[in-house]
Amino acid sequence: MIRRTFSRCGNAPSPVSPEDQAFVDAFRAMLAAVRDPQPWTPDQSLDIAVRVGPFIERAHPRPGDDHGTELIAVILVHPDTGHAAAHHYGHQLGYTSRGWLRCETTAILGTWQPAYVMLTHAAANLPLPSDVGMDPAHYGVHVEARRADGTGFPLLRLGPYTQTWLASRDADHLNSELAGKAATVLPGFTVTARGTPFDVSDHESYVDPHDRDIAALLADAVARVSA
Repeated sequence: MIRRTFSRCGNAPSPVSPEDQAFVDAFRAMLAAVRDPQPWTPDQSLDIAVRVGPFIERAHPRPGDDHGTELIAVILVHPDTGHAAAHHYGHQLGYTSRGWLRCETTAILGTWQPAYVMLTHAAANLPLPSDVGMDPAHYGVHVEARRADGTGFPLLRLGPYTQTWLASRDADHLNSELAGKAATVLPGFTVTARGTPFDVSDHESYVDPHDRDIAALLADAVARVSA
């Protein structure tokens, strides 16, 4: 009796290991997520995917602290945020040292999806770059004295504030203090307060407002100028 034996052809595909299949599935999911991102709007309070150079990172928006459709405040977080080790690894890779950042909405890909993890700096075991393309999202209050012709000078700068509503609250408080006498605080000048982005490069000109009587700070500033 003649027995015939058959062997697998050398170029026939071999079985895919579970590990390889998991990677293939994750890669396909990532491609699908990039190709068809989930829409995001500021009122959703969901984590978002933002572009940082050629990478995509997870960011948490600051609820209620947005500038309409062009700019929002976010904090970059490790893609595994929610897991026990995420904070530790996030600190090592520079995620926790950034604080709140001003993110242009054009940099937002969409709502964060787990499929984006492999596109992050963390997945490549790389630290975030020193320049992530976003300025610090701190705010200040500028109290200015202006003449009728528009010229003038800064009388007092308060900051930094980490939320716009805090800066707006203090600006409103100072304007209430000035109500009815803004034009007489300094003869020839009108004094007003307004919320504005914090100028990090000129941080030495600011007075920290936390746990301070801002009305007293304003009175001291006026006294110095009047002396």
